[in-house]
Amino acid sequence: MESRNLRKERIGIVVSNKMDKTIVVAEKRKEKHPIYGKFVNKTTKFYAQDDKNDCNIGDTVKIMETRPLSKNKCWRLVEIIERAK
Repeated sequence: MESRNLRKERIGIVVSNKMDKTIVVAEKRKEKHPIYGKFVNKTTKFYAQDDKNDCNIGDTVKIMETRPLSKNKCWRLVEIIERAK
């Protein structure tokens, strides 16, 4: 039996849920500038599959890598960690 490769997981905040069964998750990180040494905020946006349309803007969620589902979407929702207040 073949074993599947490890799949990447990310934790981020939902920034958009306007699409049907799709959410946009933003992952923030801090990187040190190579010359000036200042820490700069960087954001990466992921499109993720949300079958039940369960997420709302501001929710903290965990997403997992999956096969390509559309042109931009290759992540799926695993769980909602914290609801928006």
